[in-house]
Amino acid sequence: MRIIVKLFMVLSLLFLAGAFASEKEILEAEANLAVKKFNDRVEGGEDFLSKVKGYLVFPSVMRGGLVFGGEFGKGVLIIDNQTEGYFNMVSGSVGLQIGVQKRAIIIAFVSQRALDSFLATNGFTVGVDGSLNFAHWGTSRDLSTAMFGRDVVVFAFDETGIMGGVSVDGSKITRINLD
Repeated sequence: MRIIVKLFMVLSLLFLAGAFASEKEILEAEANLAVKKFNDRVEGGEDFLSKVKGYLVFPSVMRGGLVFGGEFGKGVLIIDNQTEGYFNMVSGSVGLQIGVQKRAIIIAFVSQRALDSFLATNGFTVGVDGSLNFAHWGTSRDLSTAMFGRDVVVFAFDETGIMGGVSVDGSKITRINLD
């Protein structure tokens, strides 16, 4: 019986510790972990992110659908290794689709013009506001030698689950206020 009480006390303390962390702190920690995974798994990833003007990190984007589908995730904008804001990504779709998937997404702003445009418009709709390169990057490819020819590049990685017809086209990205 004492073991059950001790186990309950330990679990309660762990729950309370998590309850005192703010949503910002949790999201930033998840984003840092996603960037670390990206850098560890994609050769040249760390060097590439150090050269871009800024990047959005969505560490956990959930997508699901059965004819009607949707996608949602919260993310962090990083400029010069500092958090500059919080954003969400939302989309809906209709069509031949089935499945559930969780993935991480990094949207890298290669040019200052692209980053300034994003900040001035308070977000954008992916696939509508201009051409983006969508990189479904394998771990065997070296990012440091890649040439994208675009101002904004989107990377999807760390996928779990199965989803037919996966893309970010039509996803609306907007600034959110986390307090």
